[in-house]
Amino acid sequence: MTDPAGSGTGSVAVGRAPLTAAEVAERHARGEANVIAARTSRSFGEIFRANAFTRVNGIYLVMLLLILGTGYVIDGLFGLLIIVNSVVGMVQEVRAKRTLDRLALLSKAPARVERATGVAEVDVEQVVLDDVVLVAAGDQIPVDGVVLDATGFEVDESLLTGESEPVLAGVGYELKSGSFVAAGSAAFRATAVGEHAYAARLAKEASEFRKPSSQLRAGIDQILKYVTWALIPVGVLTIVNQIWGHAEDWRNAVRGLVAALVPMVPEGLVLMTSVAMAVGVIRLGRRNCLVQDLPAIEQLARVDVVCTDKTGTLTEDGMRVGSVEPLGVADDRIEAALAAIGRAEGKPNASMAAILEHVATAPALAVQTSVAFSSARKWAAVQCAGTGAGRVETWVLGAPDVLLPPGHPVRTRSDALASEGLRVLALARSDAALPDPAAAGDGLPDGLVATALVVLDQRLRVEAPGAIAYFAEQDVDIKVISGDNAAAVGAIAAEAGVPNGRDAVDARTLDPESARFDAEVQTRTAFGRVTPTQKRAMVHALQADGRVVAMTGDGVNDVLALKDADVGVAMGSGSPAARAVSRIVLLDNSFATLPHVVAEGRRVIGNIERVATLFLTKTLYSILLALLVAVTAVPFPFLPRHVTLIAWFTIGIPAFFLALAPNTARAQDGFVRRVLDAAVPGGIGAALASYGAYLTARAVLGTGHDLRVLTSSTAFLALIIVAFFVLITVARPFRPWKIGLVGAMIGGMLVVILTPFGSRLFDVDLHDPRAVLIGCAFGAAGIGVRYAARAVLRTVYAAVTRRRQRREAAAG
Repeated sequence: MTDPAGSGTGSVAVGRAPLTAAEVAERHARGEANVIAARTSRSFGEIFRANAFTRVNGIYLVMLLLILGTGYVIDGLFGLLIIVNSVVGMVQEVRAKRTLDRLALLSKAPARVERATGVAEVDVEQVVLDDVVLVAAGDQIPVDGVVLDATGFEVDESLLTGESEPVLAGVGYELKSGSFVAAGSAAFRATAVGEHAYAARLAKEASEFRKPSSQLRAGIDQILKYVTWALIPVGVLTIVNQIWGHAEDWRNAVRGLVAALVPMVPEGLVLMTSVAMAVGVIRLGRRNCLVQDLPAIEQLARVDVVCTDKTGTLTEDGMRVGSVEPLGVADDRIEAALAAIGRAEGKPNASMAAILEHVATAPALAVQTSVAFSSARKWAAVQCAGTGAGRVETWVLGAPDVLLPPGHPVRTRSDALASEGLRVLALARSDAALPDPAAAGDGLPDGLVATALVVLDQRLRVEAPGAIAYFAEQDVDIKVISGDNAAAVGAIAAEAGVPNGRDAVDARTLDPESARFDAEVQTRTAFGRVTPTQKRAMVHALQADGRVVAMTGDGVNDVLALKDADVGVAMGSGSPAARAVSRIVLLDNSFATLPHVVAEGRRVIGNIERVATLFLTKTLYSILLALLVAVTAVPFPFLPRHVTLIAWFTIGIPAFFLALAPNTARAQDGFVRRVLDAAVPGGIGAALASYGAYLTARAVLGTGHDLRVLTSSTAFLALIIVAFFVLITVARPFRPWKIGLVGAMIGGMLVVILTPFGSRLFDVDLHDPRAVLIGCAFGAAGIGVRYAARAVLRTVYAAVTRRRQRREAAAG
């Protein structure tokens, strides 16, 4: 603990008169309430504008107007994508918004305020300037204020200042919103609310840096940047070739221009990414899982180690006192001391709540001063009047291995109970006064004598073993990190099925600055007597080893680790501070929800990678084909209706279903490289196949208006053969529904191009066997080119990687 209470704040007025209803209403009218413009998602108007007025829709609208100007309305079918892109995106985002808003409301922690009518629980937004706010251990400070009175009150400001030690905050101490209560309880006067509070001002100053990082979004942006670089020069060449390079009818030139430019835009990539993310939010919402920022779903897909607290996470929330074993002291004195310690807590934790229930009818000792329980100390204490004049006695309740020396017979008994998975606390007494909390040392009085053992039953959650088994199957490591006795942690971990969980490490033997600390964290699976700062250090050690860490917890002792983990997951019944810093909140408090959360992240990211491969293959073959056509100064082989038809059956419809399919593969780094590795060879194969088939058809079948449809149909056939092959590879591994999906797409395409109505509507003519033969031959050749291009690209990439590694080794 640092910085004794009241330093530098002696001049602050600390009157405690609560506000009347009229005074509260007056402050609301003046705008002095704790209202902050913080939202779980965009407003409905912003959703409409963001989905309707996009760059892609703007490009398509211009192209549509050009086509409508030619009179060939059927070639404007691609304009339907403007409506589809807008409506699908809006519907899914609105559904996700409603889910998030509902869950955020359920997750919201009320504030306790003292008004003239008494203590009331109100929404945080209802706290007004000069309100008297009551807080206790685990609460997050909602507004700035000055402490009016305090009991063992310690504030952790690490989320704001980075200072890891809690501050002992007495009367007059200036509190900052955003910090949280590490121990004790207090009442304080609100001095700044809403946008004027410290946390709100800090967030506003750093708003441009607050957007959570997303490798996926960054990767898609990088891909789109590459596409833009290629699209501009190719687009200019296409315009020159189609408009000025051919003296034919300007209408046909415009149709060729639009047919070349439209498929270059990866119109569905961003849309499908947004839809997949939104559907992920909705699915998790159905499991009462609140996703507080969307990139958390992406990080879930990469998680390869889950660090979990024991109490309240692996075990059930509630505890009960199984027994109290007295050690030479009368039972009524023991109960009175336990009642005094428990009732001194402003907000009892699970253990203290069970003890208070056990001694509910017992009279408590008269308390002179107290020290609240904290996870760092692992004990609580009260000082009472002794039996003689001027004498005192101190009662301390805490971990036996903290209060008692090694080898003490009571510790031997407590260790035996802990090895059975029970939580054990020791009650000890001393005739010495409580030391000054700000003084050096552990803060314990001298001459402590054990007077009782309090044995608490804690039950393993019935769903915990199944969840642990799931993670083992998915190659996700489990680390149980708890402040409880190492033997108790080991017993619960073993019961839950954690590999090597029985052999728990006592974290007091570990120094976070030592090399042994990192080695133990990486190799062992269960840890006891872990302090909050050690929890955070363990997360850092795993991250330094290249691991992607999810941390679950519910208490104030988990806050630091939850904040620094790649994905912090809080229990809904946990402390407000734990929920505030976590990226995901399990509102049903079920550990069994966590496998579904991880699986949803994997499904979303894995499917976005598949969808990206489809859309980028189309973009690449469109750019390459347009470049080849422009360089060789031949008319573009396709009409806009052709590219629309290809997009429907080989990309758009299957991409929608594939984006929502099950996918359990853990996401890895290198999104851009993997997508390009799959898309570039397919794009090269499709472009060369269609271009080769087109030139061959022109040479073999002749030219002229009558043969234009036949030559373009030949190129069309070659292209769809390669495009469907790419779809088949992307759809792997096969499942019955995937086989049905691909079969339906191929069947739909055949119905369109082989029936008289479809062939006339889409201007496809394959009645000449020579055209079919040429198309099939070049389609097969395109598949071969895809494999050859992939082999060459991988060889080049491997050579570049080796060269870079040699340079790095030489530089190192």
